[in-house]
Amino acid sequence: MGRHREFDVEKALDAAMCVFWRKGYEGASYADLTQAAGVERPALYSAFGNKEALFKKVLTRYYERHLDYIPVALQLPTAREVAAHILFNAIDLNTRYPEHTGCLGINGILAGSDEAEPVRLALIEARAEGEAMLLARFERAKVEGDLLPTANPDTLAKFVLAILHGMAVQAKAGFSPETLRAVAEQALSAFPGVR
Repeated sequence: MGRHREFDVEKALDAAMCVFWRKGYEGASYADLTQAAGVERPALYSAFGNKEALFKKVLTRYYERHLDYIPVALQLPTAREVAAHILFNAIDLNTRYPEHTGCLGINGILAGSDEAEPVRLALIEARAEGEAMLLARFERAKVEGDLLPTANPDTLAKFVLAILHGMAVQAKAGFSPETLRAVAEQALSAFPGVR
């Protein structure tokens, strides 16, 4: 008969999320993860598998718990409101926790070794899914006449994500929420005109 886990799996996942968010995938050691989760390494392995599997579980949790503003944004009536909602909510998230600023998806692996390639690919895939949703929403906006006929939904989705990702890096570097809001406002001023 297997031993009963003696720790709260949910709390351990949240603790690991904070470590990965702060230190990135490669910067987070097993010592960091076990100390934050309050468990020994074998228990962490038993519950979550290896570090890569733990990171992927954490990434799923991060998207579910912290990026819930994105589906809300995609339902807003105009493309500009979609972009504004995403940018301003990202600023809030990227600066809300002083001990782990920025975005887990961006901080996760800005640079990584060959061994971290599966994690880098998982993050690329997650960002590509987000880009596809944004592209579909902007294509719909163009069909509905919310965007000018000359607007390019693909480029617009990439533009919003470039600003979003850049602000995440700036938040990690210590930029204030006020500075990031000014950046978002500047980006929105370049948003293609509507009807």
